[in-house]
Amino acid sequence: MSKVSRVDHIAYAVEKGMIEKWAWYHIEVEGGKLTKRVDDVRPDDPDSSMKLWCIDFASFGVVLVEGIDRNKKSQVTAFADCHGDHSVQHIAFDTEDLEQFVSHAISKGVNLRGQQLVSNDGFGELKQLFGKGYAKQNAAEMSFPEYVERPKQGASMSTSVPPNTGRNFYQRIEHARNTGDTSTLIDFSLMPSDWTPESKPVAAPGNVSQACAREELAPA
Repeated sequence: MSKVSRVDHIAYAVEKGMIEKWAWYHIEVEGGKLTKRVDDVRPDDPDSSMKLWCIDFASFGVVLVEGIDRNKKSQVTAFADCHGDHSVQHIAFDTEDLEQFVSHAISKGVNLRGQQLVSNDGFGELKQLFGKGYAKQNAAEMSFPEYVERPKQGASMSTSVPPNTGRNFYQRIEHARNTGDTSTLIDFSLMPSDWTPESKPVAAPGNVSQACAREELAPA
């Protein structure tokens, strides 16, 4: 079974006029590098669009999105209005084999949004698939997962977003928003009623174990 192996990137929805400020924060304070900047992913859309900036931290990426309102409120503006500035819109998880992971996820009742995207980010084939939202609410306000498969076998790792990805995933959410689709990622109907986690969990890597221990010892 293919499984999630790491966080690939985190996408934050920011309030109007804040994308430059948060880019400064992630670059000048945290040490990231701007690798992609799209100031309008849907310039021909009379209704709405968004800005998309990608910041690379080598082992993972940060994506900033800011709504562009025209005839209607952008889905990104709606998300930031609902959840606040610099709120997590989605987290992308790298998988060992996206097709295998998707087959396994669907067998457990997971609902995905649209078909797999395939592109090239300069290091080889990149596969992406977006999940539906975690909570039942307007599609523009849902946080959701993304699943990707990056180049393996020693190829250099890139956490950039391939061309047209912003346009493609914006369109999928917009379609759900316009059609009133509030269906969620999973309804847990296939979860066994007697399911429990392992009584003796497998030991986590040292850095994870230490982090968990620190959390347990931290004052309330």
